[in-house]
Amino acid sequence: MVLEGQWGHQPGVAITVNSGSRLSFSFAGERVQLLFDTTGLTVAPHLWVKLDDDDPVLHVIEDSVVELTAPTGRHKVEVAVKDVNEHANRWNPPFGCAVVFGGLVLDVNSRLRLSGRPDGPRLEFYGDSITQGVRAIGPEIESEGVDGTASYAYLTARAFGATSYQVGFGSQGIVKPGNGEVPSGLESFGWNFAGSPAERVEAPDVVVVNLAVNDETLTPEQYAEYIGRVRSAYPSTTVVALPPFNGKHADAIASAVKMLDDPNVVLIDSTGWITEADCTDNIHPSVAGHQKIADQLIPALAASTSLRLPA
Repeated sequence: MVLEGQWGHQPGVAITVNSGSRLSFSFAGERVQLLFDTTGLTVAPHLWVKLDDDDPVLHVIEDSVVELTAPTGRHKVEVAVKDVNEHANRWNPPFGCAVVFGGLVLDVNSRLRLSGRPDGPRLEFYGDSITQGVRAIGPEIESEGVDGTASYAYLTARAFGATSYQVGFGSQGIVKPGNGEVPSGLESFGWNFAGSPAERVEAPDVVVVNLAVNDETLTPEQYAEYIGRVRSAYPSTTVVALPPFNGKHADAIASAVKMLDDPNVVLIDSTGWITEADCTDNIHPSVAGHQKIADQLIPALAASTSLRLPA
């Protein structure tokens, strides 16, 4: 079983509140059940579930069991979090919306196959509703319009063959709290959710920060403080400052990067990478808009960090 992304752990369960998180496993047999704890949830999370080479199937997790069947043989299952609703409480347990994974049930003729740790670089993204994938597939404000797997962050990580942590919280800024009881970026960094420290087995190779568009005001000192917290957590990691795509606070962010005087803090100017025409609501990128961002971010990261595209 491989968990990818921002997962916290409590007795018997793994929990994520972030769209774009993933889990995968392989089994031999013909049937497996995925168990979820939906107790107390007021809004059901949306998951994409992919079996072998089939197209992903949308599952709205209103019940505690997702059952998969296939012809007898070896199979791979990939689960990606399409959305954890940004408007429901997803920070302070008990949650209004979260993916609470309780494990697997195999039938008597099936068995789990061991999986090694994934190869490739490690990438982390910290952002807001754009990183979350809000309104990527339509203008709906609820999960129907959201897809974390359409986000530029998800696309970029897949292009590099990277293990990814995609941490996007709608309406959040550096100093502004987000929706769903999520605190500001300065307060939430380092936590999966309230009471659950974000512990890492290995530091990421690169961290990309795309926060600030939701901040009404922002000083270079505030942005530098956030980058400083990332640096304290990951002393040797390359940190990429990616200003809002509409250019908001770009000067303050550039000043903060200059103030830090850290060769491993890289500024990639993303101003103007998309326009209102690339969005579903003049603000949030469409699927094509996210691809447009990724198409520019991928070569920029390859040029300014240690990341390299697979041969």
